[in-house]
Amino acid sequence: MNKDFKYLPKNERKKILLICDDLRVHSGVATVAKEIVLHTAQHFNWVQLAGAINHPEKGKKFNLSSSTDEETGLKDSSVEIYPIDGYGNPDILRQIIDIEKPDALFLITDPRYFMYIWNMEQEIRKKIPISYLNIWDDYPAPMYNRPYYEACDLLMGISKQTVNINKLVLEGREKNKIFKYIPHGKDPHKFFPIEEKEDDYSNFQNQLFKGKTPKFVVYFNSRNIRRKQIPDTMLAFKAFLESLPEEEAKDCYLVLKTEMITDAGTDLVKVKEYLFGEKYPNNIKFVDTKLSEKELNYLYNIADVQVLITSNEGWGLTLTEAILAGTPIIANVTGGMQDQMRFEKDGEWFTPTADLPSNHKGTLTKHGKWVFPVYPTSRSIQGSPQTPYIFDDRCRWEDVTEKLIEVYSLSPIERKSRGLAGREWAISDEAGFTSEHQGKRVIEALDELFNTWEPREKYEVINANEYKGKFINHKIKY
Repeated sequence: MNKDFKYLPKNERKKILLICDDLRVHSGVATVAKEIVLHTAQHFNWVQLAGAINHPEKGKKFNLSSSTDEETGLKDSSVEIYPIDGYGNPDILRQIIDIEKPDALFLITDPRYFMYIWNMEQEIRKKIPISYLNIWDDYPAPMYNRPYYEACDLLMGISKQTVNINKLVLEGREKNKIFKYIPHGKDPHKFFPIEEKEDDYSNFQNQLFKGKTPKFVVYFNSRNIRRKQIPDTMLAFKAFLESLPEEEAKDCYLVLKTEMITDAGTDLVKVKEYLFGEKYPNNIKFVDTKLSEKELNYLYNIADVQVLITSNEGWGLTLTEAILAGTPIIANVTGGMQDQMRFEKDGEWFTPTADLPSNHKGTLTKHGKWVFPVYPTSRSIQGSPQTPYIFDDRCRWEDVTEKLIEVYSLSPIERKSRGLAGREWAISDEAGFTSEHQGKRVIEALDELFNTWEPREKYEVINANEYKGKFINHKIKY
C-alpha cells in the first residue's frame, strides 16, 4: 500500500464501523473488505461487526492493529473487530455505536442481509451516514431494492452496471445521494506474470500434471453452484478436445479449482465420468483444497486461458486475478464481467445508460485484446419472493468451444502478449483493478461524504399513493 496517500495521525481520523463477513475469513466479501481496510488504515480508524454463521468467537473483541501495521508498514493503525452471529441485530448495533462512536457505517454484501439496519435507518442517519459498497448482477433494474438504496447516503457501485442500476432505481430520489464507481481490486504484487519458473513453481506444476508437460491449459476458479455453469464449461472443453487430433488432445487439460460435489451445484465427478469416460479420463484436474495466494498465482500462470461463463455475475473476481497474472479470459458478457472486457462506445470505455444498459446482446464489438467474449443467447426472467425478477443470461456451450479453439490457434507468444496487455490496462488509472486504486477511491468517496453530509430530519412526509418511478425505466430491447 501507499502509506503516505492521505495519511492522517490516528487522533485525526474518522472512525468507520464496517459490517460484513469477518475480515479474517476467506469469503469474497471478507477478501474485498480486508483489502479496503489495509489500504485505507492510514486515513481511517476501523471497527468491525465481524459476521459469520454461528460465530465461535461471538461476544469477544479482538485488536488487529498490530497485524495491520505489519502488513501495511504503518505504526499507528486502529483496527478492531467484534465477532457476531450473522450481521448483528438492532440491540448489538446500538451498543456498538454507543461504545465506539463511529462517524459512519460501511456495509458490504447483499442488501437482504441488512434488513434490520434499513428498518433503523432514520434512527441511525440522524447521527451518522450510511455508506454501502454494493453490487447487482443483472437487469431489469430492481425497483424492489429502492428502500435499501434510499436508506444510504453514499452508494459505491462495484461495477459500472451497478452504478447505473443505483441511479435508475433512485430516479427522482437522488437528492443528497453520492454515487461512486469503486471496482474490485487485488494486489498486483501477489497476482502477476511469473517470468522465472522457480523450483516451487515447477514442483507445483509437476505434481498437478504428474510430471507431464501440458500443451494447453484451461482454468476455472470459482464455487460449485448452478449459476457458474461448470457442466457447460466441461461440455465445451470436451467438444474442444474432439476438434483436435488425438495426440494433441491428450496434452490439453481443464483445471477446475472448485468443490467436486455440493448441494448448491452438482456432482462434478459424475459429470466428468459421463462426458470424458475412458477416452479422456485424465484431461480434467480437480483442485478442491485451499491454496495460498502464491499457489493460486501459479495456477493462473500455468493456464493459457481462464474461463468463467456464469449466467449471473456481479463482478467475477477470479477474472481480475487472471488478468493481473497476465492470462487471457473467456467470459460470458453479463453483469460486472463486462467491465473487465473494456468494451468501447464512441472510442471510450463503455458506461451503461438507460438506453444501453448492458452489452450482453453484442451491440458493441470492440473490446480488449485479452478477452474472448461469449454472448448469451438466452435471457430469461428468473426470480424469488425476495428478488421477484432478474435476467438469467445463458450462453451456448458450443460458442465457448469456438472461443477455446480460437485461443488454442494462437501462438503461446501471442496469448501471452494479449494477457500482458490486459494486466497493463488493469493496473492503469483508467481501470484501477488494484487494491491501492480501490483504497484511494474509498478514501475519496468517504471524504466527500463527510464534507457534504447533513443529518437526517426528524421526520419525512411521504405520499404513500405515489408510484412514480416504480415501473421499468430503461430499455429491455436494444
